[in-house]
Amino acid sequence: MNSPPSLQLTIVYDNYSYEQSLETDWGFSCYIHGLKKNVLFDTGTQGSILLSNMSKLDIQPDAVDLVVLSHNHRDHTGGLEALLGENSNLQVWLPAFFPPSLKDGIRKKGAEVVEVNDFQKIFEGAYTTGVVEGWINEQSLILETASGLTVITGCAHPRIKNILTLTKDHLKQDIHLALGGFHMAGFDKQEIKNIIAAFRDLGIKNVGPCHCSGDETRKYFAEEYKTHFLQIGVGAKVEIR
Repeated sequence: MNSPPSLQLTIVYDNYSYEQSLETDWGFSCYIHGLKKNVLFDTGTQGSILLSNMSKLDIQPDAVDLVVLSHNHRDHTGGLEALLGENSNLQVWLPAFFPPSLKDGIRKKGAEVVEVNDFQKIFEGAYTTGVVEGWINEQSLILETASGLTVITGCAHPRIKNILTLTKDHLKQDIHLALGGFHMAGFDKQEIKNIIAAFRDLGIKNVGPCHCSGDETRKYFAEEYKTHFLQIGVGAKVEIR
């Protein structure tokens, strides 16, 4: 059996800065290269910023094979129309509860819509958690690598611990990295510490909270995870082998 390929994750949209030449804005988008298909997970808020940052990162719109949308908030879907204006020869995987008008708009651009309800394989090495129920229902992306699973979350509205627990239940593998919005801004210190303890109990090896995770969350995760904490912001690149 062949080992999973190495991956590169590139943050193309975030409200945290990393590469100074790129524009920050409230929202999230991550480009995944190295699997059978190139994936853009979420599309940020403004199409002009998404496309500009992609261009500066030398990521061509026509290189994107597949878009995965976590949930129907503009800071995750707002850049899609602009992307489809440059490349509509792709699939858009989105939760089935998205409004028909949005799905029809994607189809009219020429892209294929794949509606998601349950955990499933997207293609070899990539899975959707399926729609996880919570305060706001949401799907997350799971990637298989030689180092273990990588889980990318948009906002983790159904709670990050629940998403990671379900991931381990589905695939019975260790989680190498949890990255994305953890939706913990405004949580008090003890609640953050309790969630970090849950990460340790789940065996999460590396963490990269960004977007809606909150400054305090990033601070406490950095203190706990030390060299296994990833400073994530727009322009950050993560190699996984």
